[in-house]
Amino acid sequence: MLSAIEIYNKPDFKYREETFSILSINSWELLFKARILKLSNFKMSSIYVMENKKKKNGEKSKVLQPKLNRSRNPMTISLAESILRLRTKGENISLNLVKSLFGLIELRDNAIHFHNSTDISKEIQELGFACIKNFMELIQRWEPKVKLSQYNFYLMPLAYVDSNIESTAILTDEVANYLNYLKKKVSETDTADVDFSVAIGIDISFKKNTTLEGIGMRYDANGIPISLSEEDITLKYPLIYKNITSTANNRYIDFKVNSDFHSLMRNVKADKKLAHNRKLDPKNPKSQVKTFFNSNIWKILDKKYTKK
Repeated sequence: MLSAIEIYNKPDFKYREETFSILSINSWELLFKARILKLSNFKMSSIYVMENKKKKNGEKSKVLQPKLNRSRNPMTISLAESILRLRTKGENISLNLVKSLFGLIELRDNAIHFHNSTDISKEIQELGFACIKNFMELIQRWEPKVKLSQYNFYLMPLAYVDSNIESTAILTDEVANYLNYLKKKVSETDTADVDFSVAIGIDISFKKNTTLEGIGMRYDANGIPISLSEEDITLKYPLIYKNITSTANNRYIDFKVNSDFHSLMRNVKADKKLAHNRKLDPKNPKSQVKTFFNSNIWKILDKKYTKK
C-alpha cells in the first residue's frame, strides 16, 4: 500500500491511476489472505484453490488437492473469494468496502485498455482516498503488531498532481462506461456504515488573500485560533441530533435514548471540537439555537456503546 501511495504521489508519473489500482488491490488481497491464515491456525490450504484429485482412470475422486498454476505451484484464491472465506469465519466485511474495492478492481482489470489521460483522475482519487481510509480502519481493527503511526498514509491533493485538470472533457465510450459503473457503486453506499466508504469526495479551491482562511488545520493546544465562515461550519459540523440517533440505532446493539445518552450529549455540546450552536437569526441575541455536530462524535459514542 505504501508503494501504491508513493508512486501516486510522484510529481510526474504517466500511469498513475492504473499503477495505484494494481498495487493497492494487491495489498488488500495480501491483507485478507494473511487474516484467513491467522484465523485458520496458519494452514496453507485455507488460501489455496482446491480441486478434486483425478483417479488413474481419469475420473474425479472426492479427495481435494491444491490446483496448480503454470509453474506447478498451488494457486491461491482471488480477492473476491478471500472476502467470502473471511465472512464464513465470522468477519464482518463492510459492503461499502467491497463496493469500493470492486471499483478499483474494475480499473485494474481494464488497465491495459485505458488511455492514460486526466479524464477520470478525480474519480480515481476519490476511490483512492476511500481505499486508504478503509485499509487503515480495517488493519487497526485486526490489531497488527506493526506500529502504523510511523507511516504517512495519504494521497497528494489532486491539484498538486496535475494543475491543468479541466472541469469538462470528451470521454471515450469505454471511459464513460467505467464512470457509470463507479457512479452506480457510489449510489449504493450504505450511509449507516460510517466507518467504511465507497469513495470520498474531493473539492479543491484556491483563494488569494492574506488570512489563514481555507488553510487545512488540525487542533493543537497551542495553536492559532481561526475564524470559520458559515459555509465552513456547515462542512465541519454536518450532523444534527436526528442523524446521530438514527445512525446510532443501526450502529450499536445497546443504544437507547435515555438519561445516560442525554448526559453524554451535554458533554459533547460543551466541546467546541464536536458541536457548534448556530442561531437561526444571527442578528437576534434572543434567537433560537440549533446544535450541529462534528463526525468525530462517533469516536465518543463508540467508547460508550457496543458496535454491531
